[in-house]
Amino acid sequence: MSTKPLRVLVLIASTRPGALGPAVGEWLIEAVGPRAEKLGVEVVPVPLGELDLPFLDEEEHPSSGVYRHEHTRRWSGLVDAADGFIVVTPEYNFGMPATLKNALDYLSAEWAWKPVGFVSYGNTSAGTRAVQHAKQVVTTLRMVPLGATVAIRIGESVQQGRLRPDGTRDAAGVALLDELTRVAHCLRPMRVRQRAETRCGPLPGSWAARLTPRDAPEVTVLQRCCWVEEALTNDTLRIPALHESPQEVSEWLASWQATGLWLDGRLLGMVRTRRVGTDLHLGRLAVVPDLRGRGLGRWLLRTAEAAVGPQCRRIVLFTGAKSLHNISLYQREGYTLGSPAGSDGVVSLAKDVVGSPVPG
Repeated sequence: MSTKPLRVLVLIASTRPGALGPAVGEWLIEAVGPRAEKLGVEVVPVPLGELDLPFLDEEEHPSSGVYRHEHTRRWSGLVDAADGFIVVTPEYNFGMPATLKNALDYLSAEWAWKPVGFVSYGNTSAGTRAVQHAKQVVTTLRMVPLGATVAIRIGESVQQGRLRPDGTRDAAGVALLDELTRVAHCLRPMRVRQRAETRCGPLPGSWAARLTPRDAPEVTVLQRCCWVEEALTNDTLRIPALHESPQEVSEWLASWQATGLWLDGRLLGMVRTRRVGTDLHLGRLAVVPDLRGRGLGRWLLRTAEAAVGPQCRRIVLFTGAKSLHNISLYQREGYTLGSPAGSDGVVSLAKDVVGSPVPG
């Protein structure tokens, strides 16, 4: 399971004045709050009536991802950043509200490979026919509807516009969140792979993608398991990668160009680059210990080198003076050792960029 926190949107579908939806949404968020905190899940209420989405008014098909209107771009960003959804919906004439259908129709790729649970309310059927209607739509958008649901019969559950206390219903809401959390974690590799910036990796089923501050937990774990060996080899604990907190990792992920290699939701390796003048500084090349010797480090190194800009004249990297395996790899890839190690026990290596402009 990924260590990355999940973001779940609670979509409150009804926009009718005096609707019960806001009260149901308020109950749900209160009921699952302690469990969400324990699971590390951020639960965010989103009343559809506050989005100001007119009936679909985009010229291009949603699958194009071309949005001309600001309200669509805002909605796209909100949905894209989410890992899952809980829809709070009434039943109107055996179906879901038009506002919910309209909100779903606006987007396409942003919904894919994300779980969706339902809390319905109504009279005779407790809103369950609206859920069945919605499931036909969400599966077409490649969302994954959950088996767990909460169905509220208004006549038995509502008093003066609020839900009566009900421990059984509270437990059902928590069970819904638990299932959504499990499915969201399982589907995360699918969500990552569908993004345009991913590329196939060197192992079957693996892929590479830009690392962002949200990947800080996985990067922190990778660094600590990889640089222990470096600390032992170089007889020093003065290695920043061993001590950085997730917050510190998040900060440098925001400023460096970092690439991660993934397989089934596991971060197998990484490398980062940053331009300094006419040099490309390359570092934090790491591969999980159990997969070393399979060419992953070389693949990551060459991937980073391929992104060198036209103004860069050489690539520079640093490693421990006693890290002979690392030094040997870099030398085989064309790097030359620089000056002897300083007091920190670190040596530099550099390689000229082929085709770089000659200084005037």
